[in-house]
Amino acid sequence: MLASAPWHSTSVSEQTFRLVTLIAAYSGMRLGEICTLRKEDLQNIDGIPCFLIRPHTETGWATKTETGTRMVPVHSKLIEAGLLALKKTTDGPYLVPGLETSKQGVRGAALGRAFSLLKTRIGLPAEITFHSFRHTVSTRLRNADANIREVWIDRLLGHEATHKSQGTTTYLTGITTANLSQTIEAISYPQTAFASVTI
Repeated sequence: MLASAPWHSTSVSEQTFRLVTLIAAYSGMRLGEICTLRKEDLQNIDGIPCFLIRPHTETGWATKTETGTRMVPVHSKLIEAGLLALKKTTDGPYLVPGLETSKQGVRGAALGRAFSLLKTRIGLPAEITFHSFRHTVSTRLRNADANIREVWIDRLLGHEATHKSQGTTTYLTGITTANLSQTIEAISYPQTAFASVTI
């Protein structure tokens, strides 16, 4: 519904909006994390393209929590849509083009407002927010019919591990990029959900 709704915002282009929602749907990243991704935050780790979510000393932007600093493999649907090309084609330091930084220093604040207006216009309930993408990804992964461990999902979303035993702490350090990639690839939607989105 959101992916196909007509876009009316003048502050953010439709293409930028579609790109950000596509990344959110296939990564579970927060709006602020997506909007502040720099080109250098898209890197190959162990041969797998990944988003690196980490503090930016030059702007003072920081992750929401300590576990928020993490690596999120790029979903194959994002690669198919052309995301990797943004590193070469986008002007400026940021990966997602066309976003302004607000007076409060928040990049993507206008997109958040435009999202709220769109949601209201198409009749979605107030409790649906941009953050709902994170909940959707978390739910889909926890319900996925795949061999995915809870700690992999927590690592991917930047959540504290649910049980902090010594064993869990030791195990967390052994999560490989391949484990995270397997987890991210378990995110799927009906074929029509994002059918026409290309970057």
